[in-house]
Amino acid sequence: MTTAPLDGTLVARSTGERLLLAIGLPVLAAAVAEAVNLLAPAVAGLPWAPLQGPFRLVARLPEPYTTIGAVLLGVLVGLLLAMVAAAEEVTVRVGDAAVTITRDKSVRTVPRAEVGAVFVADGDLVLLGAGTEELARQSVDLDTGKLRAAFVRHGYPWHADGDPHRERYRRWVPGLPELPAGADALLKARARVVGKDADDAAELRSELAALGVVVSDRDGRQHYRLSPPHRSRVPD
Repeated sequence: MTTAPLDGTLVARSTGERLLLAIGLPVLAAAVAEAVNLLAPAVAGLPWAPLQGPFRLVARLPEPYTTIGAVLLGVLVGLLLAMVAAAEEVTVRVGDAAVTITRDKSVRTVPRAEVGAVFVADGDLVLLGAGTEELARQSVDLDTGKLRAAFVRHGYPWHADGDPHRERYRRWVPGLPELPAGADALLKARARVVGKDADDAAELRSELAALGVVVSDRDGRQHYRLSPPHRSRVPD
């Protein structure tokens, strides 16, 4: 969904996408749960199959109670997933004076005057400063074409090919002498949580940006480039 009120252009999930999540996830989860219920007797008869205990228990329960229970459990799980998806929704409001990125209760605003480049890389919306420092990075599931149109409409420097500084990144290994003080320890800490704790990894990325180290994750490895230090604003 893209709307263009007087205070900027809002890019968010469409009503159809929200309905698809709200209805589709419970239906899909219910279908999966019922499929497991139907397969339980066959799986329970395979001595090499894992989770024999739960499958045998389900196979012994009488119908229609197993079907009703499976469908209800699936719907409940689907509703919980839909609620999580709704809470994690990201919206981007692009205005002539600033960009505002909202996720759940976190709101980050970046003034237009500070933005030197905007692009999408590996599913992340990235805003760089005039000195190539990373001003903001947020994982988004929004249509890239709609994001591009919104930023171009308000005169932001959109880079369709992604990160204009991608060739400057080097793979990080411990003990590199060119890194500023404290960066190596942060990169070591971040290496332990990449792929496991997205929020912690994002927080450490911000701390590295404050030291002038921009991080890019490639094939599970951390790559970096140096830039002017940037202290992220505390979310509104």
